[in-house]
Amino acid sequence: MHTTLKTLLAAGCLLAAGVSQAADLRFGVEALYPPFESKSASGELEGFDIDLGNAVCAAAKLRCSWVETSFDSLIPALQARKFDAINSAMNVTEQRKRAIAFTRAIYQVPNRLIAKADGGLTPDAKALAGKRVGVLQGSIQENYAKAHWAPQGVEVVAYQDQNQVYLDLSAGRLDATLIMAPAGQSGFLSRPEGKGFAFVGDAVQDEKIFGSGIAFGLRKQDSALKQRLDAAIVQVQQQGTVDKLAQKYFGDIDVAVK
Repeated sequence: MHTTLKTLLAAGCLLAAGVSQAADLRFGVEALYPPFESKSASGELEGFDIDLGNAVCAAAKLRCSWVETSFDSLIPALQARKFDAINSAMNVTEQRKRAIAFTRAIYQVPNRLIAKADGGLTPDAKALAGKRVGVLQGSIQENYAKAHWAPQGVEVVAYQDQNQVYLDLSAGRLDATLIMAPAGQSGFLSRPEGKGFAFVGDAVQDEKIFGSGIAFGLRKQDSALKQRLDAAIVQVQQQGTVDKLAQKYFGDIDVAVK
């Protein structure tokens, strides 16, 4: 009897050890920003960041799950421990680093203005004076527009949902939107409602606002998780996974971290 009990306990320990080899990781995501993250017709999460997250989890031997929230709620929800990491095309900026930590930068994309192709607008304050520019609430695009354009008479309108920006742009209630180029191409310009619109002017630049690239957001005290994810990110970068996913979702847009 005693031997049988010891055997059962030993087997239980081995089983528990086997289960613990793969730990859980809950990613926070705003699922309304294709091609980075969105939902398929069947309700499944899909997009660049979803595939990237799954690849990093596989490399780190972690089991991924996903928690959805609005973009401007991601940092408060992370701090409230509703999930373990932000994976939602979030740029690493000095302002955000005051609140949370980040993994190493994984990729980087340009930010561009979308407007009527023949409207004569360009991404500078003089050309946009008196115009209405839509941005995603809580985004660095909102920060840029408010810092560079709003003081010069540009009306910056923030939305919780980028899809609503597209609706108001196509309906003429907005004159332009500032957005990550892949999201603007996939979510608007490549769709029927984007007919007659285009990227206008060059990509906007401000390293202080746009930061050093896109990474996973973490709580500052989770240093062990950061170390584990950083190692996995290096692995998927070296294997070419990031470049392959970028080609799949973004086409020829260069995503290399400069």
